Amino acid sequence: MNKKLIITIIITMTIALMGLMIIQVYWIRNAVTVKEANFAISVDEAISNVVFKIEKIEMSERLKKQMENVAKSPSSLKMLDSINKLSLKEFSKLNTRDEFEKFANQSFLTQQAIDRIMGTKKETPIEKRVNKVLIDTLIAIELDKYGIKTQYEFGVFNITRNSMVIQKTGAYPDMLLNQKESSTYLLFAGDVRSRRENYLIIYFPNKQQFIFSQMYGLLIVSLILVATIIVSFYISVSTIFRQKKLSEVKNDFINNMTHEFKTPISTISLACEALKDKDISKTETIYNSYISIIDEENLRLKGMAEKVLQTAILEKGELKLKNEWVDVIEIVNQAVKKIKLQVESKGGRIFKDFQIESLKVKADRMHLTNVVLNLLDNANKYNLKEPEILISVLEADAGALIRIQDNGIGISKTDQKKIFDKLYRVPTGNVHNFKGFGLGLNYVKAIIDKHEGRIDVSSELDKGTTFEIFLPFGDLKS
Repeated sequence: MNKKLIITIIITMTIALMGLMIIQVYWIRNAVTVKEANFAISVDEAISNVVFKIEKIEMSERLKKQMENVAKSPSSLKMLDSINKLSLKEFSKLNTRDEFEKFANQSFLTQQAIDRIMGTKKETPIEKRVNKVLIDTLIAIELDKYGIKTQYEFGVFNITRNSMVIQKTGAYPDMLLNQKESSTYLLFAGDVRSRRENYLIIYFPNKQQFIFSQMYGLLIVSLILVATIIVSFYISVSTIFRQKKLSEVKNDFINNMTHEFKTPISTISLACEALKDKDISKTETIYNSYISIIDEENLRLKGMAEKVLQTAILEKGELKLKNEWVDVIEIVNQAVKKIKLQVESKGGRIFKDFQIESLKVKADRMHLTNVVLNLLDNANKYNLKEPEILISVLEADAGALIRIQDNGIGISKTDQKKIFDKLYRVPTGNVHNFKGFGLGLNYVKAIIDKHEGRIDVSSELDKGTTFEIFLPFGDLKS
């Protein structure tokens, strides 16, 4: 997959993701707007019912009081008793606000006559016409009917006096007077005496929280969907880059493997051609020399093929350890013996520091030898100077420690996290004389893990690297 196609896919996915998120946000905003509108309608209907009930209760009490006053008055006023009784009878039949306002308008002239006769023309202050507790109770009941269960504050404002004459708690006077935050309703609209000067105002401090609480399910689902889209986008992009990186690593591996196999094959081919050439005199020494070259290159091919096969076996999880009691000192000496000539050919030396004569663990002899040999080979190979390798063996609390230290090119902090990954090779800049497949350390880590041990690395660029292996004592599962 080329770089241009990857960029095109990422841009397309990004645009699609942003479009989906914009639509989701727009949808949520519309849902909130609808909820706010429904809330406003419900509040308007509930408080309108409250105002109607307040006016109805106030008029009922006024009619009853007038009847009581008429009963105590001289006989000349008894004629008003029938009027009040008739009004009270009609009043008891009122069920809607329209019926109430019609009744209030019709009874206005009657009320004026009664006021002139009874001398009650003086207007009653709003504080004596309504009761704070009654208003609070009615509001609570009506809001509950509409499913509005949140904190509220109310007040009664008198325009003539320009003051809030009644408040529920007095905690939100400014918000009650803020027309953008509160809702206002005229009290005693059908009462001409009131001169439209008293208003019931209501404010909800936690309005937004209440509206969002009604949308928790919707919001949670929306957030989950958005999060799922974002995570899916991230995983998709990561997978694309991972596949691209894997493709590059695979190509590098094939190129390296081809190069590594080509050299010994070419050497064997040349040796065979020399043996076939009739023009070259064949002595026993020459025969033995060419056969030795073929044998060495054949062993080299065998070793490289085994590395690839071992990696395939490890990846499938088919590797079975043949555990036995082995001497770690003996294993290390065998590995040193095999690599010593290669180190000395570069003018290097191997130093041994054994703090114990014999140290046995339960392990697979062949694979443990290969682990030590791989680390010694890397210490020799990744070195631009004369290699100086120190290998130490010491007994730990619960097992054996093998430490291999070199003076090579070192490994950066970033690469130290990746060196055990399959096919990973540390970048060497302009230096191209380090051969390998990127399988060695991956194999080492897998074998140590199989032995339930651990391997640690510490390194500094241009100063060298130290690998430390811990192998536990005792029986291990094969």
